[in-house]
Amino acid sequence: MRVVNLGPDPSLAYRPECQEKDKSEFRNFESGALFDRVFNTYKLMHTHQTLDFVRQKHLEWANCNHFSMTMMENIDALDELVDESDPDVDFPNSFHAFQTAEGIRREHPDKDWFQLVGLIHDVGKIMALYGEPQWAVVGDTFPVGCKFQNSVVFRNSTFEGNPDEKSPILNTEFGIYEPQCGLDNILMSWGHDEYLYRVMKFNKCTIPEEGLYMIRFHSFYPWHSNGDYMHLCNEKDLQMLPWVKEFNKFDLYTKSSDLPDVESLRLYYQSLIEKYCPGILHW
Repeated sequence: MRVVNLGPDPSLAYRPECQEKDKSEFRNFESGALFDRVFNTYKLMHTHQTLDFVRQKHLEWANCNHFSMTMMENIDALDELVDESDPDVDFPNSFHAFQTAEGIRREHPDKDWFQLVGLIHDVGKIMALYGEPQWAVVGDTFPVGCKFQNSVVFRNSTFEGNPDEKSPILNTEFGIYEPQCGLDNILMSWGHDEYLYRVMKFNKCTIPEEGLYMIRFHSFYPWHSNGDYMHLCNEKDLQMLPWVKEFNKFDLYTKSSDLPDVESLRLYYQSLIEKYCPGILHW
């Protein structure tokens, strides 16, 4: 694996407080020790994530011909990564994977596929270790090919350099899409959500459709948390929305500096990997 130096972390002095965060403290995009790092990541994302860019990334990554590794090897590789778009964490991404999975396991002990989704939902971020800038890997997602809605984070201060913003076709409510065409037919900004979804489909992993929706749209906050883009949704999307919302509360509210004992959990989660996405996968 070619590990790319992600550069110095501008928030090395910051560590999450040990006590539980109040829910209102999560996803603070207005202030905080990590604000500059987060804003700059979104500024680059919102400038360069265009319809043409996303189509190009599908061509580059959706064929899953870059490398091969097991799912657990990928999770371990995330120790090289701190997500520069996340205002809530400043520790390696693999810890968040186990935090999320364990939160789900406590409340949904009968849904092992749901627990596995919690573990693997961010592993598409491996792209950042294979040459992709973080603004093309991490952060909230949004549709391209139509008007950027106001609930997209930093909407009013980061899109002025995006050429799609000036397109008379793309800067309309529906853009290139039809009403209620369904999220399956929408091109989202390129990132780890869509990439992992493509990997799951390519490798014929057996995670249920509800889990695949969680993987594919867990970063689509303008939709699942703000209710935007409903004019593009079909009946299937609306049926899946409660599942994505249920996942989101574990993805978001399990982030803390109370880090799990990863080694003691490996055997259990390896058994789930073997059940749903076994062996060496193509990425």
